[in-house]
Amino acid sequence: MAHYASKIPRENFSCLTRLDHNRALAQVAEKAKADITHVKNVIIWGNHSGTQYPDVSFATVNGKPVKEVIPDEKYLHGEFLTTVQKRGAAIIAARKASSALSAAKAIKDHIRSWFLGTPENEWVSMGVLTPGNKYGIDENLCFSFPCKCKDFKYEIVNGLKWDEFSKGKIEATQKELQDERKDALGI
Repeated sequence: MAHYASKIPRENFSCLTRLDHNRALAQVAEKAKADITHVKNVIIWGNHSGTQYPDVSFATVNGKPVKEVIPDEKYLHGEFLTTVQKRGAAIIAARKASSALSAAKAIKDHIRSWFLGTPENEWVSMGVLTPGNKYGIDENLCFSFPCKCKDFKYEIVNGLKWDEFSKGKIEATQKELQDERKDALGI
């Protein structure tokens, strides 16, 4: 859309990965037996699809790193990822209907964070058009990043370092988005 609506500022385009972000927060809170408001800085990298990468590498529960609170790498790299990635499909299969209320809440949360801002030292996941070559992601992909917000402006969090597992997951979701972009612009 941004490609064909070039008169609209690029920073006004975003996509909703907040639904996935909220689902990841809930999964961490449930596993950690913590209140969801005490889970901070979970990230959804990439696409709103089965290749998205829900990342807890920088997340905390009650101020402690998630990987200390949930020291189960097999869970964090397995069941946690697939539960977040496939939650929408699981809801549709179980209810025979979409999770419209969850999506509506995510839209509200997305706009609220974008408009009112994020608390100091906290970020949310937002799908935004990649500026330059941020984190090695192709320019102009609508890609989910960790963002800080203030005064209806967002800023991608800088300087996070990925481990090899994360790099592989992020490369896969970027490849899917590159293919989608190629298909969309090829019409």
